[in-house]
Amino acid sequence: RAAYIKKVLGFVDCQSLKPLKIVINSGNGAAGPTLDAIIKKLKESGVETKFVLVHHNPDPSFPNGIPNPLLEENRSATADIVVGEKADFGVAFDGDFDRCFFFDHKGEFIPGEYMVGLLAEVFLDKEKGGTIIHDPRVFWNTLDIVARCGGQAVASKTGHAFVKAAMRKREAIYGGEMSAHHYFKDFAYCDSGIIPWLLVWEYLSTSNLSISCLISERRKSFPSSGELNFVVTDVSKCIELVKNHFASRSTSINELDGLSMSFASW
Repeated sequence: RAAYIKKVLGFVDCQSLKPLKIVINSGNGAAGPTLDAIIKKLKESGVETKFVLVHHNPDPSFPNGIPNPLLEENRSATADIVVGEKADFGVAFDGDFDRCFFFDHKGEFIPGEYMVGLLAEVFLDKEKGGTIIHDPRVFWNTLDIVARCGGQAVASKTGHAFVKAAMRKREAIYGGEMSAHHYFKDFAYCDSGIIPWLLVWEYLSTSNLSISCLISERRKSFPSSGELNFVVTDVSKCIELVKNHFASRSTSINELDGLSMSFASW
C-alpha cells in the first residue's frame, strides 16, 4: 500500500494542493482504507486537508445501497452533503474504487464524458501534442478539447482491454471512457479511481476556478442527454426494428428520435 500511495500521489504536486473542502463518498466499498493511508501521507507531507468522509468504512452488506453513482437514486447521498457542507466539490466511488464520479459545489452530478475532456486537457498541458484515447460513445466535447490543445484524439472500442491496447499501441498519455474509467500511461496504462480526483484537486488549486466553471461552458457547447434506457416487453421485435432501420441507409437525429419513440411503444 505504501508503494501505491507514493505512486498515485506522484501524479500531482502535493505542495500545490490547497485545503479545499472535498466530500468523499466511499459507498461502504473498498476505498476507505486506501483513503485513510492517503490522508495520513498528505498530513505527513504538510498538506492541509478538509475532507468530509461519507459511508467511509467497508461493509460487505452495503447498508447504504450498492455503491453505483451512475444510478440517479444513489447520487443524493453525495450531492446533499456537498451542498450542506458548502464543499468545493464531491467525489463518489464505486465498490472497488476503480471509478470515481464528480459533483460540483452545487451538488450537480458531472457526467463522465465531460470529465474525460477535462482530464485530457490536464495531460495535454503537461505533454504537448500527446495522444488521448477515448471510447466511441459521447466524444464531441473530448474531440474539441484535444484539437484545441494540440493533441491527437484516437477512438477505441469500449472496455479496458481495448483501451489499454490502444494506449500502448499509440503510447497515449491518457485514456478515458464516459463510464468513469480513466487510464494513465504512467500507471502501467491501467485505470484508477484515485488519480482523477487528485488531478482535479490540483487543477482547481492552481487555477483558482471551480469545477462548475470548468464544465459549464462545455455543457453549453456540447449538451448531452446522458444514457437513456428503455424497458421493453418484446426484445426480438425491437432488435428487428433496429436492424431494418439501419440496414440500408444513414439516419438523421430526427429519425433517431422517432425510433426511440417506437422502442417505447413495444
